[in-house]
This record gives sequence, structure tokens and C-alpha cells, in this order.
Amino acid sequence: MSVKVSVIVPVYNPGPYIEDCVSSLLRQSLPPDEYEVIFVDDGSTDETPARLDALAADETRVRVIHQENSGWSGKPRNVGIAAARGEYVMFVDNDDHLGDEALERMYDYGVANGADVVVGKMAGQGRGVPVELFRRNRPRASVTNAPLIDSLTPHKMFRRAFLDAIGLRFPEGKRRLEDHVFVVEAYLRAANVSVLGDYVCYYHVRRDDSSNAGFQRFDPVGYFKNLREALDVVERYTEPGPVRDGLYRRWLRVEMVERMRAGRFLAMPDDYRRRQFEEIHHVVTERFGPAVAAGLPPTQQVVAALISAYRYDDLVAFAEWEAGLELSARPGTPEWRDGTLRFDYVAELTSGGTPLTFPGGGVPAPLDGPPGSTEEAIAWVCADTVARFGQARLDLLVRKRSSSAQYFQPVEVTREIVPVEDTGQVRLMLHATAALDPAGAVDGTPLRTGLWDTYARARVAGWSKETRVGPGPRKAHAATSAAVVGGHVVLPYWTDRHGHLSLDVDRAGKRLGLDRLAPGSVDLSGNRLRAPLPLHVPAGTAVLLRLTAPGRSVETPGTLSPAGDGAVLEADLPVADLGDTTWRTALCAAPDAAERRFLPLPLALRADGRSVKVVRAPQRSVVRRLARRTRRGLAVLLGLRARPGTGAGKA
Repeated sequence: MSVKVSVIVPVYNPGPYIEDCVSSLLRQSLPPDEYEVIFVDDGSTDETPARLDALAADETRVRVIHQENSGWSGKPRNVGIAAARGEYVMFVDNDDHLGDEALERMYDYGVANGADVVVGKMAGQGRGVPVELFRRNRPRASVTNAPLIDSLTPHKMFRRAFLDAIGLRFPEGKRRLEDHVFVVEAYLRAANVSVLGDYVCYYHVRRDDSSNAGFQRFDPVGYFKNLREALDVVERYTEPGPVRDGLYRRWLRVEMVERMRAGRFLAMPDDYRRRQFEEIHHVVTERFGPAVAAGLPPTQQVVAALISAYRYDDLVAFAEWEAGLELSARPGTPEWRDGTLRFDYVAELTSGGTPLTFPGGGVPAPLDGPPGSTEEAIAWVCADTVARFGQARLDLLVRKRSSSAQYFQPVEVTREIVPVEDTGQVRLMLHATAALDPAGAVDGTPLRTGLWDTYARARVAGWSKETRVGPGPRKAHAATSAAVVGGHVVLPYWTDRHGHLSLDVDRAGKRLGLDRLAPGSVDLSGNRLRAPLPLHVPAGTAVLLRLTAPGRSVETPGTLSPAGDGAVLEADLPVADLGDTTWRTALCAAPDAAERRFLPLPLALRADGRSVKVVRAPQRSVVRRLARRTRRGLAVLLGLRARPGTGAGKA
């Protein structure tokens, strides 16, 4: 019986790292009878085979296939394809996991757009993932109109009939880059590729022990032999010209030039990076014409030219210069306007912690062969960077700390070339004004409970740099007041260690400043309570006030409305129901939420059956201290605990 999606998971000794994968597959919003999970155990020697067999015994949607170890993921994936009953097949690695709605969203999107391949948005947890590809949804993407070539991992959904029609399967055996060969052919032969960019479908995870296959050191000879096979696929299905050169450029940029740049290059042992350099030099000179490198940004053009000219020592010197370059993003003071957090920040490149300067004026000539020296290379790159500064881009992203899911936010950017007095040099500064709306920051939906960090991402000439926004002016821990937006309490704050700008959604307590509310500022007329609170609200917001006394609680609706620099809480108290006792107060900003969260207020209401007055609530620490003393006293009276100093133990 067919299903919509078959999820194929090659498995080899994942240990406990498979648990998140399993949990995410069983949590899918797609009904259980509409998808299947096929684990292909590639000769695991740990406890995983028994774990998977037990899972399959309990879950009818789970199947397990055991086979002898094949050496890599190609054969297990092919075995899974052969066993699959789904209209689409989805490949997942055993140490990664899916978003809860991934299969349903990707399947529906693929069907709606007649896609042979569906690429779901990825989030990298300790691993790099494409960013620009997922800036928006792309229902009809191709290698000519979208940066598809940036995503060559197999973690996508493929129409099974399409794979069978063109006879596409993974290369097998102990080899590398089998996914490149498979995915690039799928891209080039698909009738349509759809990119789903508004939901994180796939979480690409780096293990704590960094034992993922992609992080293991490889044999350069074998690696670049396998890379040539991916280039062969491009050659087979494209004509000579700009499209082929653009595709080749991906491997030159990512698999070769980037391995020979900055800290990544310098971190390798010298003998190993020399062996990589040798193999990369052979591929560059054998397979790539001048037009391939000419389309690279300037810094990468320099590295490619040095590789082609066999200039290893100059490559090391250039890497040492590049390794010192960073991006800074200095923020101003955030403020709330109509439920949107607005703040300015200035981004620029730095070297050794100081702003990087560039030669002012002049138009560089195209790079004609490798520069004569490292100094010439740096001078050419810097001059070209000034010339291209009008194309520089700056973005703001918010990234959830627990999952690494990230989302672009609206920014307005201006570029400024600032002369450095009496030097003939200039600074290149990007000025941004960000408008972060918590109610729609996650592709039109609210920021969810948790901690969110802000990141600036700049593309300046040949550099793509990313950094946290900060440090900011940490006069106080909070960057500005909290806001009640979209049913959530959002507090912008500066982090303790580095002063970076982050957002606390529905977790902050004391930092909200509600404890500063004084009883004397509260107005109580009859049964109508009015209290000023240091919160921003864009408009009238329905809230809930909870009154708690020993053994009882009462809830009454209220509103938060804008008032000056904060808000005013208004609620009608059920005076007749309060009796003769003291009531603690707490506020819920999202009364319709599935899990309501109440924020304690430093107010107590003293009722006598006819009227109510406001008093300051005792601090919780005092209450806890009194409670502990009461419990200890009772224990002593009952003989359950010795008095201090008697030396006796428990009764």
C-alpha cells in the first residue's frame, strides 16, 4: 500500500545521537498512515540494531533493514529507495532531525508545484547551511534563477517516479561526495525544483564529539577524484558557457578556494594542507577555464590565481592577513514603536579589533594573472572592495538559541565612505535601521518562547561575514522595557558576558521591572483597579489578573493600554467574593495561550468583605524563609528533627 512520503535514514553506530532523529520522525504532523520511516542499518556494531528493531515492533510506520557495512551512505540510501512505497522519498541522516511539520509542508508544497525535488529550509546547529537560498519561498527554482547549487546535501524530498524514470541512484562504496553527484544531476534533470523557505524543515546537527562523517579528515587524492565525478555530471548535462561556468564556480569556491583561505586553511597541519593544495592545483588547472575564476569575488579570485600559479607560500601569507578580518556591528539604543523594536547599528570590517581602512579613490583594473606579491594582492583586493562598495549588503537575522533556526528581519541600509584624516585612506561603513516585529518575525508568525539572538550579516566585495549585534551600551541589563506583543512578553536585553543584543520571550521575571511598582502609584476606586506598569503595548491588550490567597484563587479579566512611556493595567475586582483575607496578585499577558504564564506583581490586596485596599506584597524570599522556619519548628515539635547543637540525628 503506497504512502505519501518514505523517509530513508542510513544508520551506522549513531549511539544516543539517533534519539532526536527518531523523536522528530514520530512527531510529524503528517498522519502516521501517510508516511513511513525506513532505517537502513549499515552494519552497526553498537546497540542501535536492537533499538531500531524494538521501535519497529511498536510502530507500524517504521521498518528496519539490516545489511553488512558498505563503507558510506550511498548503498544504504539506494537500498531504502528500492524498499520505499512513497510518492516522494526524503533522506535524513541519523544524527539530524526534522521540524515537526516538515514532511507535511514539503509534500504539500511539492504536489502544489509539480516538483520533482523539494528543498526545505535548513538550520545548522554547529554546522554551516545555505542562507541566501532560503531567504524566501521559490516555487519554481532552477540552477539559473536561484542559488540551488549552494545546497548539495541529500536532505531533500525527491519524487520517486522521477528517480526511477532517469535511473538516478547514489554512487556506492567507500567514497566521498556521493551526494553531490546525485543532487546535481537531480537539479539538472528535474522538471521543477521547489524551495520551501518559510519553515525550518531540517536541522543539520554537529555532534558534541564532532564524529559526523563530514567532519572527518579525508584523503585529498580520493576526495578530489570523487569531486571530478560531480564536475562530469555538469559537463554531461550542460553546454559550454556561462551556466556551466557558474556551476563549476560552486566547487571552485566551496571545495577548493574556501579550503585555502584564512583560519580554516591555517588550522590544518602544514603537510596535510600541502597535500590538499597539490590536488586542488591539479583540478583547477585541468578542469577550469579563466571564466570560472573571473566570476568569483575579488578575495577568492586572488586565492584561485595563487592556486593556479602554484604559489603556496603566498597563499599562506594571504590567509594570515584574511584570518585577522572580522565584522563589527555596533548598535544604538533600541526602542519600541507601535509594537516594533527599532534600533540602528553600524557595521564595518575590522582587523585586529580596529576598523579596516582602504585606499581612497582610483578604479582597479581586472585581475590579470596572480599578483606579484602578498602586498600587491592585498592592495588590489582593498581597491576593488572600495569600487564595489555600492553593491554591499547588510542584513539582520534573529536566531533561536536552542535550535539555531534563523529568520531575516527588515532593515534599511545606507552606505558611507568615510575619509581617514591625513592618510588618503577611507573606512567603509554600513548604517542600518532595523524594524523587528515580534508578532511577525518568524516568516509572518510570532517569536516563540525562548531566547533569540540578533546577528548582522554583511556581504562586502569578496567577504561574507556574520557577527552578533553588540556590544551595546550596557548601562542596565535590559536594553529597553519589555513589550506585550502578539500574546508574548518580549524583553530586549544585553547579554552578561559580551553585551550582545538578545530577546527574551516569555521567560524573563525580575528583569521585567514589575517589582518596581509602588502601592502608592496604584489607584483603587470602588472595585476598579488602575496600576501603571513598565511595559510597552502597541494597543489595548486583553490580560488576566489572578488573585491568590491560602487555598483559593480568583481570576478576573483586565486590559493593558498604552500610557506615557509604559502601560496602565485596569481590572474590575470581584470585591464581594474576596472575603476577609489578603490576596497576592499576578498578571497573565496571554490569557488565551495553551499554557498560561502569570507574572507576579509586588502588590497585595487586603480585603475585609466590604472593601479592598492595596498593600505591598512581602518579598518571595521572605515568604520562603518564613515557610522554612515554620516547617523546621513543626519538625522539632513533632520530634522529627533534633534541635541544633544536640548532636542527635533524624528520629
